[in-house]
Amino acid sequence: MGGRTRLKAYSVALVGMIGAQGALAQSNIDISRRPDGRPDLAGTYDIATLTPLERPTEFGDVLELTEEEAAAFAAEAASLERIFNIPAERNQETVAPRETPPVGGDGSSGAAGNVGGYNSFWMDFGQSGFKIDGEYRTSIIIDPANGRRPPLTPSGRERITARSVFRRPNTGTAWWIEGDLGAPGPYDNPEQRPHAERCLLGFGSTAGPPMLPVLYNNLKRIVQTDETIIILVEMVHDARVIRMNQDHVDPEIRSWLGDSIGHWEGDTLVVDTTNFRESPSLGMASRNLHVVERLTPVDRETLLYQFTVDDPSVWTAPWSGEYVWPVTDKRVYEYACHEANYSFGGILRGARVLEADAHKESR
Repeated sequence: MGGRTRLKAYSVALVGMIGAQGALAQSNIDISRRPDGRPDLAGTYDIATLTPLERPTEFGDVLELTEEEAAAFAAEAASLERIFNIPAERNQETVAPRETPPVGGDGSSGAAGNVGGYNSFWMDFGQSGFKIDGEYRTSIIIDPANGRRPPLTPSGRERITARSVFRRPNTGTAWWIEGDLGAPGPYDNPEQRPHAERCLLGFGSTAGPPMLPVLYNNLKRIVQTDETIIILVEMVHDARVIRMNQDHVDPEIRSWLGDSIGHWEGDTLVVDTTNFRESPSLGMASRNLHVVERLTPVDRETLLYQFTVDDPSVWTAPWSGEYVWPVTDKRVYEYACHEANYSFGGILRGARVLEADAHKESR
């Protein structure tokens, strides 16, 4: 079955599975509406949540949690030591003067081995997990039943292997030229570096699609007209433009955020996105990515966000998830990323210094 065909069939099944019970209720809910009667989605939403994208394996196929389980799960999910291998003492207030960090960092996975890296002051995971139909969830992903992405295809595994060649722990040395001083490395030119590092896209598919919660800057602002809906993403100030009731542009026209077209199914905004460039915002995905999103008002303060991902060159089957977008009175401010890319120049210059040191040692 072709990728688009199988996604359409899967989306129909997903709608039946998720939406059938709520369809009648949705027609009677009190929500904001535009003059044409369509739901008014305009506003700012804070999508931060402690619920992970993928379900921890110990929960198996269990989708929902009790209040007690949710509280314990939230405490564990917010642990920086668990998520980033950052020792608890690194989260304490810094008192100057302090000792210089060790060469290469302290071995944790924080920024540059945690050499002056973030502590929890900078994080915004939210305060709890989210509820749907009054129940806490163990994961955003709801299909497959284990709450985890499907297995990779052979080409998907090849993509992961190719990317892992230049991903190693920071040792404070030019490890990429060990054994061959002329070997290519991950810092040879700016365009080799990840989109997020170059401040072209936010990390973690925060701009999507699908649009997923990340470590911080989780605000989304929706601006709506009859012809166009724009979702302004706080991180790296990406703006997704959704053209209503239109056809996709020519397949040769591609972008990192893809080409998004929308239509209404009752009170649900359905967004279909294709035409991605290679390496879109969603990790591991390819130019063959196809995403269908559904945004449905639950009440005046909440949207239900649902999505189905299909990339037949990466995953062996489509996968789907859902979580809620609560309205917030917070404002989306400018996201400067690394202003003027000064730090980016430092990354490349630092690599040249390490390579020069390796050449000296080889003499």
